[in-house]
Amino acid sequence: MFSGKIKPFLYLGIFYLIISLIIRIIFLLHPITTASFGFLEIIKVLSIGLLNDFFVFTIAGSLLAVYFLFLSDCKYNKPYGYIIFGALVLFFLYILLIPNNIFDQYGGSVTEIALAFVGIKTIFFGLMLFIPSKRIKIRNTLYFITLLLYVLLIIFNAVSEYFFYNEFGVRYNFIAVDYLIYTNEVIGNVMESYPVVPLFSVILISTIAITWFIYKKTKSELLELPDFKQKMVLLGTFIVLFSLSLLGVSSLMQIRSDNVFADEIESNGLPKFYWAFTHNELDYFQFYPQISQQQAEKNFLSQYADPALLRNVVSEQPELKKNVVLISIESLSADFMDHYGGTKKMTPFLDSLADRSMMFTNLYATGNRTVRGLEALTLCIPPTAGESVIKRDDNKNKFTTGSVFRSKGYDVKFLYGGYSYFDNMEDFFSGNGYDIVDRNSFKPEEITFANVWGVADEDMAKKAIQTMNAEARSGKPFFNHWMTVSNHRPFTYPEGRIDIPGDAKSRDGGVKYTDYSLRKFFEMAKKQDWYKNTVFVIIADHCASSAGKTELPADKYRIPAMIFSEGFIQPQKFDKLMSQIDVMPTLFGLLNFSYQSKFLGQDVFKKEFQPKAYIATYQDLGFLKDDHLTIISPVKKVKQYALKLQPSSLAPEFKLYYDEKLIRNPDQKLVNDAVSAYQSTSFWLKHKKLNR
Repeated sequence: MFSGKIKPFLYLGIFYLIISLIIRIIFLLHPITTASFGFLEIIKVLSIGLLNDFFVFTIAGSLLAVYFLFLSDCKYNKPYGYIIFGALVLFFLYILLIPNNIFDQYGGSVTEIALAFVGIKTIFFGLMLFIPSKRIKIRNTLYFITLLLYVLLIIFNAVSEYFFYNEFGVRYNFIAVDYLIYTNEVIGNVMESYPVVPLFSVILISTIAITWFIYKKTKSELLELPDFKQKMVLLGTFIVLFSLSLLGVSSLMQIRSDNVFADEIESNGLPKFYWAFTHNELDYFQFYPQISQQQAEKNFLSQYADPALLRNVVSEQPELKKNVVLISIESLSADFMDHYGGTKKMTPFLDSLADRSMMFTNLYATGNRTVRGLEALTLCIPPTAGESVIKRDDNKNKFTTGSVFRSKGYDVKFLYGGYSYFDNMEDFFSGNGYDIVDRNSFKPEEITFANVWGVADEDMAKKAIQTMNAEARSGKPFFNHWMTVSNHRPFTYPEGRIDIPGDAKSRDGGVKYTDYSLRKFFEMAKKQDWYKNTVFVIIADHCASSAGKTELPADKYRIPAMIFSEGFIQPQKFDKLMSQIDVMPTLFGLLNFSYQSKFLGQDVFKKEFQPKAYIATYQDLGFLKDDHLTIISPVKKVKQYALKLQPSSLAPEFKLYYDEKLIRNPDQKLVNDAVSAYQSTSFWLKHKKLNR
């Protein structure tokens, strides 16, 4: 009885072990594997690999175990079957008919996926409930589909691992996570690089054939389902194996040798993918072009008056202890504003504020995620390969804008309308000395509208005023960093505020409502006693999208930024190329702060300032300077583009779009500048040199 019930696991497991062994042998013989292996080392690699594969399959088999656990005939008996069917129908109708339901708030295709899943589940449950004579045939069909998915994933993963190793010489790492995030670009690359139709035809035919074989060998086990006691015995046994496998995978990942290829080949790609996804790092020194570390640091630090990582910034003028409010605006591309050619009048307030501010017209975001923008404004460092420092384990005790303000006696806070545990923001900001005001700080009566991302920007604006009033009463200056949320899918907001309905779910509405909320914030702020002694920094975290014709389309990183303070900052435009990481060092210069700095951005008003910008994805690291874009990528790839502004009727400082022409022979000095910046930053982070 028991041996028969584990047949599906045995057949799938043996198939997985055979496929994994074949892949491992291919890797051993692959031309990219330049290391040599003795007989005993080959045996070691294959043995550890076999253990890895056994443990991984046991873990992956948990979904199949759950599937078998819920196979039962008694759930179709009266009245349970009708109760379950009714609940499924109600759940389906909830998703279909209730606006702004829990799935709808996530935007994208989440609602459609949930609707399809619950709908299919409801249909099949209903068929098995009302047509009991067809129950076995329906159950067999669902069982075949379950096996098909497992076999398809095993084959597809093996093919993916082969192509990944073929390109990078390693198992999955953060580049694979990057590929998962940039699905459109990756699919496009695959379509252009490989014979897709024959490849997928072979995968499909093989999947169907192997699934049919396993199905025919095991389907008889579904004729007599185990009773509750038998299920508990099987479940208990599986839980023990599952627990041992988790421990085994973790232990085997700690095994290291001097032969990097041996480590990669004996490992399993799926745990490495999970590790990369959770650790968010990509080793610069394994995948990117390098020069000597000493030369890299010398090149990079030469841009400062005091060419050292820790340097004294000294002002000859008295320090100004003004309050500072830094507002990071979610997904605000430059071309949303009229100044940059926007034609939809989405940002009337920000456009008017820009004319009364110090506006940085040629500024570039470092990345295309909120955490990357927060990193640039808080740490003032170039982006590094992998995920933002904010989402890494080693993200605390850094040298930050907040630490500079705290050293000057400021109250320092991070304000966010959502739950700040999202994207690890709470861990990062609290670990770097910021107090946090987020959705948990709101009373129910203070929330007029909220979606999955948080309270409406309008509500957060009111909360920000309350917070600043309390800080002002304490007699201490304050620095508050407010991150907006409303300009984010699903783009829902309160009705009646702007001329686009709150449930239209349009990007235009999200932008326009955020602009409306900022107008309300400034109207409230202007009535407060602290207003005239406050400097406001308004800047986007990143653009609304990053896709383009090249790896790093420059226009998809251009963002608006301005510093506003009535009676202090005179309206003007700063038109030189600059980076998001230069904004806060520039502000400190305007406030005449003297401090010890580890910031890697520059005060743009200092004579030694060098116009440049850093733009990046998770793996492509770009360097803008002298009308060139230099990109360094795995595996030690270098590309360089000459940039030429496209003609437009806009003033030169607001022209956005470039023709990017690939250069056959890159300018080596610019390549060295790019490598020096990214290599030095990666080294300093790795060795905790950017900590306080």
